[in-house]
Amino acid sequence: MSQTVTATWLQDYTFVGKTDSYKSVIMDAPTSKDGEKIAPSPMEMVLLGLMGCAGIDVKLILSKSKKDISSLEVVATAERRDEFPRIFTDIHLHFKVSGSNVDEKSVARAVKLSAEKYCSVSAMLDKTVNITHDFEIVE
Repeated sequence: MSQTVTATWLQDYTFVGKTDSYKSVIMDAPTSKDGEKIAPSPMEMVLLGLMGCAGIDVKLILSKSKKDISSLEVVATAERRDEFPRIFTDIHLHFKVSGSNVDEKSVARAVKLSAEKYCSVSAMLDKTVNITHDFEIVE
């Protein structure tokens, strides 16, 4: 399956990315070390992609298990190395799940299946990054 996306420079270090299905996203980097930016950086987009992929998997798995989810949040904490390229070395995903019939066994299973089998972003990053997971059930 082939896919083509483009990133077009707008100004400073701001780019607009466009998918072949006509969806757009803005990416940015500050013009100085502590400068402002108008959008997520490409590395933040990697984290957002990982969280979206894992979150979608967990929601889908729990839904197929007939779990009634009222909220699901994924929080990522990441560490990058100091030298270039400044890749991620460690990423921790924390899932916060709420629902009327949500139990620890089901959430643990969903998180594990996402991490080990279904999340394509995680599978790619896992080759070079230590990715860990945990969860909490919020009443």
